[in-house]
Amino acid sequence: MNSRSKNTTNINIDAGKMPPQAIELEEAVLGALMLEKDAIISVGDILKPEVFYKDAHKKIYQAIIKLNSNEEPIDILTVTEELKRQSNLELVGGPFYITQLTNKVASAAHIEYHARIITQKHIQRELIRVSSEIQTQAFDEGVDVADLLDKAQQDVFDIAEGNIKKESAHIRPIADEVINQIIEAGKRPDGLSGVPTGFNALDRITSGWQKSDLVIIAARPSMGKTAFVLSMTRNMTVEHKAPVALFSLEMGADQLVKRLISSETELGSEKLRNGRLEDFEWEQLHVKIKDLVEAPIYVDDTPGLSIYELRAKARRLKAKYDIGCIIIDYLQLMTAGSDMRGNREQEVSLISRQLKIIAKELNIPVIALSQLNRGVEQRTGDAKKPMLSDLRESGAIEQDADMVLFIHRPERYGITEDAEGNSLIGIADIIIAKHRNGAVGEIQLRFRNELARFCNLEEDVDLNFDNNNSSQKSHTFSSRLNSDDEDNSGFSDINAGFSNTSFEDAPF
Repeated sequence: MNSRSKNTTNINIDAGKMPPQAIELEEAVLGALMLEKDAIISVGDILKPEVFYKDAHKKIYQAIIKLNSNEEPIDILTVTEELKRQSNLELVGGPFYITQLTNKVASAAHIEYHARIITQKHIQRELIRVSSEIQTQAFDEGVDVADLLDKAQQDVFDIAEGNIKKESAHIRPIADEVINQIIEAGKRPDGLSGVPTGFNALDRITSGWQKSDLVIIAARPSMGKTAFVLSMTRNMTVEHKAPVALFSLEMGADQLVKRLISSETELGSEKLRNGRLEDFEWEQLHVKIKDLVEAPIYVDDTPGLSIYELRAKARRLKAKYDIGCIIIDYLQLMTAGSDMRGNREQEVSLISRQLKIIAKELNIPVIALSQLNRGVEQRTGDAKKPMLSDLRESGAIEQDADMVLFIHRPERYGITEDAEGNSLIGIADIIIAKHRNGAVGEIQLRFRNELARFCNLEEDVDLNFDNNNSSQKSHTFSSRLNSDDEDNSGFSDINAGFSNTSFEDAPF
């Protein structure tokens, strides 16, 4: 809570309590700054003028900062003269008060510790202020609850972002951690250091999705962006047991899961829609779905998700399920919250920047799908392959991303053969256009249109299902695709037809 007067005994009448403060420590810190010339180095990145409770102390500290920025000495006389130049000397109590501050402390030995306490008191006051504002607005029937929640999250986020700083670290412990990561990667048979995608050619270039990376996967509509990340999600969770959070802003959770089931069971989506399956296909569905519904996939299909809602949900998922990757489908459908209106390019820039911050904060890869400009459609031949300049609505996406991948399927443009006469039917080019920590280039995957699934080129595409391998007639299992836990609020009940269900009771 910011004091509005010089009175140090401001009382919160409503609460009947004094706001958190440390006046004596503020005096000691200011005195120490004027006693020892290098003291400002210890607290310059900890203290800001607004953290001081007393207005006079804010003005004195502003004068000290000004002297330091001008590379002038900091002592009683120079601070007094600077305050006089700013016409603030009498407002802070005159030269006598400045002199008295140096009598409050003998040395600057504990100045950093004292500065941190002052900052903590400021954070407490800010939390009280924000809580009071939220409480007042919560009683206002005219306030939209969704906007209020968004503002509350934003205000608390601003307090944390503005006051909690990460300490600098010596290179030795960081180097030790990097060496350990290299050793662990060497122990793995695949040699990957990140989350495997299950696409061998892609993993050879990326070594898997790396922690704290923001990965943008972009393409024109109908190129298979959603199919690509769903295929990848299946590989990461079913084969490699890496928990994945999937935020779908475009499709409902039931649609996504239906596509996952179609891909996993190798049953066409049309058959799953109309339910007209042969007996052996019911058995196929029955057997092959088991691994999928036990996979650590967490789906959220909240429409119009704001970046701050995403941040809050991602933190909760990381704490509860230790998710190893976040996937967002897709970036342009996100919002920056109710406070951001008007310029869409600025809004997308803010979203992409915050996605990178989330990746670093949670130390996991964040993968966001993105649309491309229509300019791709106007080009011909190989020129139709996407470029970084085709990213839609904001150049900041390219700047913030650690990797940018494009999906290009030539057959969508009627190109069925390459220059050597090789068939391009069912072939997808994955173009790595930006790779901050590695090589760029192109790889090819197979796209199975009937299943909306991407797979390795060498993967068997035989759709036959061997009934003789299906001896079991009944399975009972629950799905992690969605949790009914009350802490998992906001997640769609996408598992209504499968959780704790015996297939003896099902029509298949």
